[in-house]
Amino acid sequence: MAIEKVKEFFRQYGMEDRIREFEVSSATVELAAAALGCEPFRIAKSLSFMTEEGPILIVAAGDAKVDNQKYKAQFHAKAKMLTPDETINLIGHAVGGVCPFAVNEGVRIYLDESLKRFETVFPACGSSNSAMELSLPELEKYSAAAGWIDVCKGWE
Repeated sequence: MAIEKVKEFFRQYGMEDRIREFEVSSATVELAAAALGCEPFRIAKSLSFMTEEGPILIVAAGDAKVDNQKYKAQFHAKAKMLTPDETINLIGHAVGGVCPFAVNEGVRIYLDESLKRFETVFPACGSSNSAMELSLPELEKYSAAAGWIDVCKGWE
C-alpha cells in the first residue's frame, strides 16, 4: 500500500509518527478538513497532470483551482489531468491519497503559490484516510519540489 511507502519514506527522518490515520475518509478536501478539524483551504491537495516531459504533481491549497491560462503559460501546453488508473501507475498513489512523498521515479513536483499564505498545511500521506501537518519549508524539503509556481486561481 502507498501509505506504507510514505511511512517508510518518513522513517528515514524519524517522522513517521507524525502521519495521522483516520477512522473516516480524508479523500477530498472537505473530508480531510473535517477529519483534521481545520479549514479546507489548509489542505494541501496534490493534483496530477501529464506534460510532454512526463507526469507532474502540483500541490495547491484546498481552495485553489488550476487556472488554464496560467498553467499553459507555465508548461506550454493545455492542462491534462491524469485518469485514476494513470495516477496509480505513473504517480504511485491512488486518487484520494495522492501526495508528494514516495512517488514514482521521474515525477516532478511543484508547489503552488496558493500555499504560501500558511505556516503549516496538511498533505495526504498515500491513503484516503491519512494526512500530516508540515511547515512550508518541510513540505518543500520532503517533497523535493522542483520549485514554486503560480498556476491557480480562486484563492486570492
